Amino acid sequence: MSLKLRNVSKIAGALLIVALLVGLVPAVIGCDDAAADYPLHDPLVRFRIATTTSLYDTGLWYHLEPIFEELANVEMDIIYAGTGIALEYGRRGDVDAIIVHDRAREDEFIADGYGINRRNFAYNFFLIAGPPDDPAGITGLTAAQAFKKIHSLGMQGAVKFVSRGDDSGTHAKEKLIWKEAGFDYEEVRNSGDWYVEAGKGMGPTLLMANEMKAYVQADISSFLAYNLKNDLGIVSLVEKDPIFLNVYAAIAINPETHPKAKIDIANRFINWLISEEVQEIIADYGKAEYGRSLFFPIAECDIPGCPPVEDYTTPVPEYTGK
Repeated sequence: MSLKLRNVSKIAGALLIVALLVGLVPAVIGCDDAAADYPLHDPLVRFRIATTTSLYDTGLWYHLEPIFEELANVEMDIIYAGTGIALEYGRRGDVDAIIVHDRAREDEFIADGYGINRRNFAYNFFLIAGPPDDPAGITGLTAAQAFKKIHSLGMQGAVKFVSRGDDSGTHAKEKLIWKEAGFDYEEVRNSGDWYVEAGKGMGPTLLMANEMKAYVQADISSFLAYNLKNDLGIVSLVEKDPIFLNVYAAIAINPETHPKAKIDIANRFINWLISEEVQEIIADYGKAEYGRSLFFPIAECDIPGCPPVEDYTTPVPEYTGK
């Protein structure tokens, strides 16, 4: 190619680049106009809680979540787990508040500096369910008496018992009942194939017990909810025993231990749970579907083991730091 032709090619290429750049100017201006027409919004603050599976299985949190999100202008991230796992999330500072139901471990959690501002807000009861023909003959007995008979028949290979086996509040209550019945829990759990550890939440544990035609301890709210959805073959056999009381508490994560914890939102959330508005929601929740409430407002708790009045009537004060 001659020098003249090469120069012409270079000039043509340069003109083409200029033309392309000029063509991009309106597009850039257009992008600025579009940005002006569609302004960006600040993302909502994310408020993280870990809660027991029973509040999830019954659908109560599906009802409460959007109400608080609108009230506080936050986006809630809810982790559903057993009490043991929820407490661990709190210890690690992975959440801003927890909902649990195991008073002894709650006390330890607070004493160790991980949680503050505990308030009880609801309660229900546990029960023992099993096959309608009740081969262990536990109908109408106390919880401890029922466990003794289940153990006896289980050791003979005549019945099975399905445990949560997941370090949840329900699992903790089961251990307490075995102790009251005079058994060492570790010996029970290792005593044979009759004792089955599900290692799952309340709903899946109920389904497993139903499939195996086994006995199971459950909170009454989850039992009613899953029975309605799945038409369980197992039935409630033992209910009336003070040891079955099951109290739910909300605890804020201590910002002195975990400075990133959103203590102001957690405090507002806890005060909201004990408010008259939410207590009325709890009182009515489930009546339309089940003919009775799935949970009870904490102020109605008047049997041995109920928390003191100040645990649910004293508002959480504003956090002012150390």
